[in-house]
Amino acid sequence: MLSLLPILLLAAAAWAGRRVRPSGDDWCFLPVVREGGLSAIVNTFYSMDNGRVVNAVLVWAYARFGVAGHQWFGLVSGVLILCLLWAFVATVLPRAGLSAPRGVALLVASMVTALFLLGSANTYKTFYWPAASVSHTVPPVLACAAAIPLLRAASRRGRIFALLTVFLAGLLLGMLSEETSVVTVAVLGALLLISGRVLPPARRRFVRSWCVAGIAAILISGLVLFTSPGARHRREKHGAASMLDPESLLASLRGFADIALTCLTTWQYLGVVAVGTLLALLDRRRRGRTAPTKDEALWAVAGVCALLVSGYVCTVITYPAFGESVATSTRLWNDYLLLYLLLLVFVGVLLGRGWLRRGRPIARPLATGAAVYGLVCLSLAMSLGSLDTEMTARARNWDDQDQWLRSRSAAGAQVLPYQRLPISRMTEPFSRRMAWPASCVADYYGLTRVTQAAGRPGG
Repeated sequence: MLSLLPILLLAAAAWAGRRVRPSGDDWCFLPVVREGGLSAIVNTFYSMDNGRVVNAVLVWAYARFGVAGHQWFGLVSGVLILCLLWAFVATVLPRAGLSAPRGVALLVASMVTALFLLGSANTYKTFYWPAASVSHTVPPVLACAAAIPLLRAASRRGRIFALLTVFLAGLLLGMLSEETSVVTVAVLGALLLISGRVLPPARRRFVRSWCVAGIAAILISGLVLFTSPGARHRREKHGAASMLDPESLLASLRGFADIALTCLTTWQYLGVVAVGTLLALLDRRRRGRTAPTKDEALWAVAGVCALLVSGYVCTVITYPAFGESVATSTRLWNDYLLLYLLLLVFVGVLLGRGWLRRGRPIARPLATGAAVYGLVCLSLAMSLGSLDTEMTARARNWDDQDQWLRSRSAAGAQVLPYQRLPISRMTEPFSRRMAWPASCVADYYGLTRVTQAAGRPGG
């Protein structure tokens, strides 16, 4: 029953997706897809934008449906993320020695999904903006899903399938998201380092081969991306060659410290600690008065190290393009935020196991965990309600202006005013730092140019 709370939240968020309208990079993607299809958007990404071919394919998958693709994206991506994380959690639990009652895996997965998508300081960019989601929100979930065949492999055929899966996933990730690739390499590298201590000898060689296959695939596709014309153009445009300068490295460290402080002080993330605690307390194989195992500590240290290293490297490679705003562009955190949430679940499990080892009744921590869980869900619901109000107002104004621009363009107008309709710090034409969306808006409506309007949209 507890799973219903985050699932209802996700359902409400998906329903609110019908109020999403294009903005930011969408203005530029839509005309390209409409006029040139898949080949045009792939060529644009590979030759001009950033080299991310797989990213271009995903953009085409939703942009080919126009505004409807943006409206349905939240529902489709939300269901995909929830199902993949549910399968991942359900696969991990028995391998971690946990025998939870039916439904607990869904409870953990749904809460992680709700906080990952809706607990951000900018939910719109994390969940509703497709361009950001396909680059930073969906990739880490796909990386988690690639581990499922590894965890389920029990035969020679299963092991071969797991190796092929991780290699293919690595190739796709390398051409989809540089930041998620960094996080994945850090996690696989950490697993390689501790494999001799935490894995049984019978599986050690296979798991190491699996890690090497994933790292090799990411490095191969990363090299293809790095040498692409689009990636070279992006580096030249943002001066990425200077990212290893001491000043840039220090500024990135300050930015990552700010990000880490924000994540550590976001109290809503206690929701995943709470479900981790509930998971341990409801374990059918309850542990008695035993000392914590060395494996638990090693897994925790490896996870934290992978998070810190990958988070800092992600900040370093994005700093040239975003500058000081790297610490406030919350969508950039999503590549390693999912790892952070999963580690917090593990922290909750350790807390629950620690309580069980003391031999005390579990009624009090169960009630506390459930209370924290409910409070977090309530907080997310209130935040989502406020965002829904903003999205409704923008959708109404956007539709009015869209109809007006289309009618005037059809009548032969070539230059028309465009009223800015910002939401959640999204890029809009004529903003202080970004003028380029204006030309994309003109292309979208078949105009020569749009000018900044001062009055009511369509007025």
